[in-house]
Amino acid sequence: MQHSLQSCLWAAFAMAALANPALAQDVSGKPDDLKIGGDRITVGAGAAFVPSYIGSAKSVTVPTLAVEGQVSGISFNSQGTALYVDAIPGSGGPGWKLQAGPLVALRLDRSNSIKTPSVAALGKRKQALELGGSIGIQRTGVITSPYDTLSFSTSYQHDVKHAHGSYVLSPGIDYDTPLSTTTFVSLSASADYVGRGFGEYYYDVDAAGSEASGLRAYDGTDRAGLKDWNVSMMAAKALTGNLTHGFGLFVTGGYARILGAYRLSPVVDIAGRANQLSGALGVEYTF
Repeated sequence: MQHSLQSCLWAAFAMAALANPALAQDVSGKPDDLKIGGDRITVGAGAAFVPSYIGSAKSVTVPTLAVEGQVSGISFNSQGTALYVDAIPGSGGPGWKLQAGPLVALRLDRSNSIKTPSVAALGKRKQALELGGSIGIQRTGVITSPYDTLSFSTSYQHDVKHAHGSYVLSPGIDYDTPLSTTTFVSLSASADYVGRGFGEYYYDVDAAGSEASGLRAYDGTDRAGLKDWNVSMMAAKALTGNLTHGFGLFVTGGYARILGAYRLSPVVDIAGRANQLSGALGVEYTF
C-alpha cells in the first residue's frame, strides 16, 4: 500500500508540474487540509485562473490537478506543484495535535507563459526546486463540530536547483470545517518572508534588462524581507456519497498583496500590479 500510495502522489505531482505552470508559481505556505479521520485519498482536476507571473496584471486560465488524503494517520496534500506531508499520525478526533513534516515544491514563476512583453523581454527564469518542511499545532473540535480544525503553522523551503538559490519562510493560519457530511469550507491566511536571492532573482532589473525591456533599472530587493500577505478560501460539495468518498465539486478563491520593495519593483509597479487574484473550479473523487 505504501509503494502504491507514493506512486500515486508523485504521479499527481509530476502531472501538475507539466499541466499547471502558472498556478504553481507561488507555492509558499501550508495548504488547506481536511482531516476527518480514516483512510482516504482525494484527487481533483479542473481549471484555474491565475496571474501569468506573480505580480502580473494579466491572468491566464490553466488546467489544475491536486491530491489530498490520509493513510494510517499520515496526511498529505498538494497545492499546484507543491506537495506537503504531515508525518505525525493523527486520529482526527477532538484535541490538540502537533504537525510536522517535509515539503517539496517546483516553482515555475516566470519560466513560461509570460503575457507582459516588457517582463518577457527580461528573459525567462529557471525553475526552482525547493525542499523544506513545516511545523505547527492544530486544534480539532473548535466551533462547529468535533471535526472542525484551527491550525497555526510555519513552513520553510530552500531552492536546491540554484535558480534563486534562496529561501521562503511562511507563517500561516487555517480554519477548516465540514458544514455537513457533504459540504466543506476552508479559510486561510499567510505571509511570505523571502531571502535576498529570491528578491533579486524575480524582482530586480539590471542595466541589460532595463535596456531590453524599457523598464527602469531596479535593485531595491537587496535584503531579505516580507514579500506578501494572502488570504484564500476553498469550498467542496459532495455529489455522491459524502466528504469521505464519492464524486464532488470544489471551488477556490484567493487574494494576495505584494508588499514593500517587491511592490516597488518595475515588474510589479509598472508592468504589473500589487493586488493578485486567483481561483479554480473543478471536480474531485474521494476513495
